[in-house]
Amino acid sequence: MTTSHYIAGRWVEGQGSDCISVNDPALGQPFAEFMAASVTQVDQAVAAARSALPAWKSTGASERAAFLRGFAEQLGQRREALITLQMRNNGKPRHEAEIDLDDAIATFTYYAELAEQLPSKNRDVPLAVPGFTARTRLEPVGVVGLIVPWNFPLVTSAWKLAPALAAGCTVVLKPSEVTPLIEQAYGQIADALGLPAGVLNIVNGKAETGAALSNHNGLDKLSFTGSNSVGSQVMRSASAQCRPVTLELGGKSAIVVFDDCDVDQAVEWIVAGITWNAGQMCSATSRLLVQDGIADALLPRLQATLENLRVGNPLTEEVDMGPLTSQAQWLKVASYFATAREEGLQCLAGGKALDRDGWFVSPTLYADVPKDSRLWSEEIFGPVLCARRFASEEQAITEANESRFGLVATVCSADLERAERVADALEVGHVWINSVQAVFVETSWGGTKGSGIGRELGPWGLSAYQSVKHVTRCLG
Repeated sequence: MTTSHYIAGRWVEGQGSDCISVNDPALGQPFAEFMAASVTQVDQAVAAARSALPAWKSTGASERAAFLRGFAEQLGQRREALITLQMRNNGKPRHEAEIDLDDAIATFTYYAELAEQLPSKNRDVPLAVPGFTARTRLEPVGVVGLIVPWNFPLVTSAWKLAPALAAGCTVVLKPSEVTPLIEQAYGQIADALGLPAGVLNIVNGKAETGAALSNHNGLDKLSFTGSNSVGSQVMRSASAQCRPVTLELGGKSAIVVFDDCDVDQAVEWIVAGITWNAGQMCSATSRLLVQDGIADALLPRLQATLENLRVGNPLTEEVDMGPLTSQAQWLKVASYFATAREEGLQCLAGGKALDRDGWFVSPTLYADVPKDSRLWSEEIFGPVLCARRFASEEQAITEANESRFGLVATVCSADLERAERVADALEVGHVWINSVQAVFVETSWGGTKGSGIGRELGPWGLSAYQSVKHVTRCLG
């Protein structure tokens, strides 16, 4: 690959100093490489977006909606190729890759519908003082930089790109250097649809490229999903420019299981919350709080289920869980296994890297983990579950909220009144009750505390790319 950057409606070769190597994590081997975009090329991408902005934001809402529906249709037409690429570059099992693609399609379809409703958003504002009229206009915020992660690349980019385009913004998208290939589909689709040049630009690269984009004074907004360490740098860049920022960062989420639960059903919800995408989710419910009355029955069943999961190469095997996506993440998770041994944690399942090619680790369960353990408080980003017992509802709420993060939580209970009560008390942005982590485009996504700023999805996702203007007129 050479022409891996999409700038001003053209595919161009990278001119940066970094060589990006794209790996198959199931084999631990590269299968593509190309040069990163240079700082100058980031400048060119921002300039192209700036040049395209006046015409794009003046485009009728129905025309923008048609382009968004075109993205959804074109994604569907590329279905098998994109699913295979997710499996090969991310290590996702087929059923997960299929859900990712369906999520991206649903996102573009949803924001096409919201785009068509935009004219009705302009409305008169009643005033208490006579002699004046006022009206509200919702306008695109302008040129936006979108920086997306490697764990859900096709999905996270859709969550940002679709509402930004619906609002009338122009975009510079920077994919992760770990999984840069799948976002190329958005540039290919833009070409196929005849999207005006400069409305969508894609620049690939490592830290240098990301810093060039996040520091660029030509942006009107920045939206970032990724780690807290990089997010803090992005926030500093935004503060220097005094521009708005959306941050979707880390999590250390709790799943609370009360003793009136069906054990088998609870195990299903717990396993899904920690092994989906090999636990590489900011929303992974990696802290299990289980009530005393069910713990002795649930933990052995959970141990057996984790030990029996099929872990392997999704391209060649029928698997429940694939590899970790990068060697760096594999090394990080392995370091937490070492920490667990140093801390003397009770390991009921896993706790080790697998002795095979590729970046595989075993689904892992530690029991009776003390609250001062690093594994209880730090985001691991792997299939590592830490369990603690609790006696009362009040204790469960307190311990679930004892975290610097506040992204999501799950509550499992046959007493729905209690489940709703606990959900209301949890200091997070999204709560599931008796469910796997089903995310719908109509709902919001984002957290409290150290899990970020702002919301994606739903009407809130569109609002993130709009500014509010009031026009007041004197009648006298």
